[in-house]
Order: sequence, then structure tokens, then C-alpha cells
Amino acid sequence: MTRETQRPLRADAERNRRLIMQTADRMFAQRGAAVTLNEIAREAGIGVGTVYRRFPDLQSLIDALFTERFTTFLQLATTAEQQADPGEALRHYLLEAAGWRAQDRALEVILGGASIDTKPIAEMRDDLGRHVDGLVEAAVAAGACREDFAGADVYAFLHMIGAVADRTHDVAPDAWRRYAEALLMGFGLMREPAAHTTAMTDGQIRRTWPSQPRQQLGGAS
Repeated sequence: MTRETQRPLRADAERNRRLIMQTADRMFAQRGAAVTLNEIAREAGIGVGTVYRRFPDLQSLIDALFTERFTTFLQLATTAEQQADPGEALRHYLLEAAGWRAQDRALEVILGGASIDTKPIAEMRDDLGRHVDGLVEAAVAAGACREDFAGADVYAFLHMIGAVADRTHDVAPDAWRRYAEALLMGFGLMREPAAHTTAMTDGQIRRTWPSQPRQQLGGAS
């Protein structure tokens, strides 16, 4: 087989891999963790055998999605480190990471299902932690935020913003930014909001309430 005939196969394999991951992302966001590889194959419109060649089990697919996520957050952290001002560096990371989290409705499922104790993933997790801790320590040392601000606050911040973003995604997709800026102001990382945002209306709030089937009142007739 010539090198020229191999190239399309490699390109097809990569396209299939991306399609599988994108389909899994969408299904995790819609249905949570209750998804099988067979269902992903059917939704993606590709053969089950093709899915299993790329990902032998659901765990390997989740771990690949986890690695992709953490690679993105690591890139955001290393980009933030280029900022000369420590406060701006931490603020930049928090807002950029919050923006990514707001778009990523499958993240909680992927974090909950990843093999976080395996060596490759643990090393990636620890690497991101070192970068985030470095941003926090530099900002605290420079007096750019509350002196008790800690790396754990970064993860709590993203968790809170993610909860708001997931609940308001279909009603007010930019609502998360108002609350992210409010938290940053509380941490001393912002003096005033960067852009004017408004609170959701009563109607929007009602649309974010959990939807549950109504129970019949009274006994059976």
C-alpha cells in the first residue's frame, strides 16, 4: 500500500474519532451518564465496529473527553500566565475558564466518570493544579485579591458558574457572566463589572425551574 492511499484512511479515522466524541458530548449533555457506545454509534450514524475500534469501551471514550477538556484548561492557564499583572492573569483565567465551562454542558458527567486515579490523567490533573496554584499565589502575593483566596476557590467558582450556566443555558445563555463578575468583585479581582448585564426576568427565572410531572391531587375517583 502506498503512502498516498494510507492518508485518506488516516483522515477518515480522525473524522470518525471526532464524530464519535462530538456525538458523545451531545448525548452526555442531554441524558447524563446513561449512554452506551451502541447508542452513540447509532446517533452518529456510523458502525458499532468503527466506534469500538476507536474506543474499546465507554471508559476510554470518557477519558479521551476528559483529556481534551483538561488540555483546554491547561492552555487557558498557560496563556493567562503571559499577563504581566498577576491580578489580571488570574482574572483572565477565571473568566476564560468560566466561559468554556458555560458552554460545556457535558463536563460534569465527564469529570464524574473519568479515571482520575490513573497515571496519565492524574499527571494532567496535577499539572493543571500547579499552574492554577501559581496564578493564585502570584495574585495573592501582589495584593491583587483577597489574601485568603486559594486554589480551591477557583474550582468552587467554576462549579458555581457551571451550575448557573447549565440551568439558564436555554433561557438566558449569557446570565452566567453577571454572576461570574459578582464573584470576582467579591474576591477583589474586579472593581466593577466589565460590561453591563441585567438580571433575569421573573418569566425567565420560572423557565429555569426544574420540570416535574404534576401529581394528581386527592384520591382516585
